[in-house]
Amino acid sequence: MQAVILAAGFSKRFWPLSESGHKALFKIMGKSIIQWTVESLEKSEVKEIIIIQSPKKDIEREIGDGSNFGVNIKYEIQERAKGMGEAVALAKKHIKNNFFVLNANHFDADHIIPLILKKQKKSKVNMILVGRKTDIPWNYGILKLKNDKVLRIVEKPKKGKEPSNIKVIGVYYLPKNFFMYHDKIKKHNYSFEDAINLFANEKEAKIVLTDLDVTSLKYPWDFLKSVRIILDNKIKKSKISPKSKISPKSTLNGKVIIEDGVRIYENAVISGPCYIGKNVIIGNNSIIRDYTNLEEDVLVGANAEVARSNLQYGVHMHSGFLGDSFIGKESKIGAGVVSANVRIDRGEIKSIIKENKINTGQKSFGLAMGQKSFLGINVSVMPGILIGSNCVVGPGSMVKENIKSNMIYYTEFKNVVKKNKKKQ
Repeated sequence: MQAVILAAGFSKRFWPLSESGHKALFKIMGKSIIQWTVESLEKSEVKEIIIIQSPKKDIEREIGDGSNFGVNIKYEIQERAKGMGEAVALAKKHIKNNFFVLNANHFDADHIIPLILKKQKKSKVNMILVGRKTDIPWNYGILKLKNDKVLRIVEKPKKGKEPSNIKVIGVYYLPKNFFMYHDKIKKHNYSFEDAINLFANEKEAKIVLTDLDVTSLKYPWDFLKSVRIILDNKIKKSKISPKSKISPKSTLNGKVIIEDGVRIYENAVISGPCYIGKNVIIGNNSIIRDYTNLEEDVLVGANAEVARSNLQYGVHMHSGFLGDSFIGKESKIGAGVVSANVRIDRGEIKSIIKENKINTGQKSFGLAMGQKSFLGINVSVMPGILIGSNCVVGPGSMVKENIKSNMIYYTEFKNVVKKNKKKQ
């Protein structure tokens, strides 16, 4: 079996994390999202994979030819993001028979592909889409259905005019002649969906439903959901490296993975599920809890608390609190920094994405910060704030708005001062 993984696009809605590279390259439990996806395909007996990447070739540098994962990987480059249709078309010369198409974040493929194959065997249909119920259909591609027959995909329907509450989750089983239908379609960002609609009209397409807790990685807070899913699925029991140094006065609760070189000091508490990566240092009296993922070389100093957060490679923080937050690699967080992660009225948190206020669907979300940014001592950050890469936030500042990349931001006599670092 063959699969095409789409990993070329640049998602503006994933800012500020998108500035650090493709979103599938961020790591959970020491592996990139796309590595988890490749491994899940291998478990499903998919041995030939075509990855569509950007000219940066950052995916290829991360994954290689697939020999380390028991698969054969070929690459095609999408020079400019022109939608899924163009991306899938780049794989045409490699396709031998019916094939799968999926986004790079589908580390759940080993659960979804068997559902597709079962449906295909029973129905003998050569196009199968995967759907899941949603409460916010206007944010997704929604399926118009007649029983299990796909009539068409309606992209982001208006509220009140949704053809169903079933969204497409980004895994497709397509016939080899799909490319012929795509060739007939006028090319634009949604030509992939138009080609599916044309095939469904002339031939037959079916839907298979899943109740898996899947995530689209559309917005920064989606990554924290991915952390929860992977930790739940992959940490079956605790694993403590004999090459780690853990104080007998520290406490480990629940399912915890602790890698080589980790040092945990007196009175620290780790409450799983949690992942503690290689060479991580956790200081005295600190608390790491509830779906926190600390990647390699992270430092959490004394008297800190980190809950349900993801800290990428080389992040350093001192005393303070991080809740429901994502911190990009090599960022530094000073003593006393606090990320507020719930509203005072406990309502749904909103974030500003592309100058639009977006309902996150979350009642707990702190901040998302790009790589190599610095928060000075005693900085406070309000819920739902996004901070770019290469920023400096001055000590004692209260951050109530998003901060663009390469900015110096601080409060001075109750006034906010913003400067562009590149112009200094």
